[in-house]
Amino acid sequence: MPQPLKPPALRPGDSVRIISISSPVDEERLRKGCDELTRLGYMPKYKRDDALARSGFFAGSTPVRGAALNEALLEDESRAIFCSRGGYGSNYLLEDLDIAQSSPRILAGYSDITSLQLFLWRKFRWVTFYAPMAGSGLDKGADAPEGYDRESLLHALTDTKQTWGLDLRGEVLSHGVVEGTLLGGCLTLIETSLGTPWELETNGAILILEDRGMKPWQVDRALMHLKQAGKFRGVAGFIMGDFPECAGPAGSETVKDVARRILAPLGTPIIWGAAVGHTQRPMLTLPLGVWARLSTDGGTRLDILEPACS
Repeated sequence: MPQPLKPPALRPGDSVRIISISSPVDEERLRKGCDELTRLGYMPKYKRDDALARSGFFAGSTPVRGAALNEALLEDESRAIFCSRGGYGSNYLLEDLDIAQSSPRILAGYSDITSLQLFLWRKFRWVTFYAPMAGSGLDKGADAPEGYDRESLLHALTDTKQTWGLDLRGEVLSHGVVEGTLLGGCLTLIETSLGTPWELETNGAILILEDRGMKPWQVDRALMHLKQAGKFRGVAGFIMGDFPECAGPAGSETVKDVARRILAPLGTPIIWGAAVGHTQRPMLTLPLGVWARLSTDGGTRLDILEPACS
């Protein structure tokens, strides 16, 4: 794969821009998330009328959200962008997004933000961060249930020279040790990227797949769609999330059963139940677009083999 473009690392006292590009965020949760960023040593800022806007199930109209995203990507005052929450709507902003003149900067988010992360990787090879958001993770606090893992967040956003590793806190479905480019995100958004100009390239990837609120047969359908579209050919390994709120009727296959049945025959390492994305545990931060090693030797370890920031 082409060389990734890495953003400058965060430094103590740096300004962090908060934007709402998907669904509306709760004001109190946004405030708590900003307080947490302040405790981490950064200076969060947002435009109230944009960040707290509501228009149906969107955080404001498409022009309003698009303008906020473009401004955040082009401004010089902030060193990082944290999305306020996921939900739905970032896909509306991609076709008119032109950031050819913008330098890479930290973009942190998960869930619906996957669409934007896929776009930035495919079009510009930006490294982005599958990470907690201001009103979804950071608001619950460091190392707390439904909060975020402080160590992985700071490693991902501040290291410029060291490699680092983390325990994915999952279980092994298929053993092995592989290296590849760490990519992926929310399963629904990865599937719906098929046929678009920002469709995810998965050859040579350690592929993250996670989601919430899907029944086992819906996960089955999505995985089979990706498999039949050729997206699992050449994948080095899989990191599967917790898939909360995904239980089927009593006696039916679980999502874990589905993942084992479809993915294990591929012969690659598979980690199930990693604390990424939608999880009730402290959410790990994973840099997307960097070279990594996935290992099941003695646990469920992911080593980030190059800094995600410059």
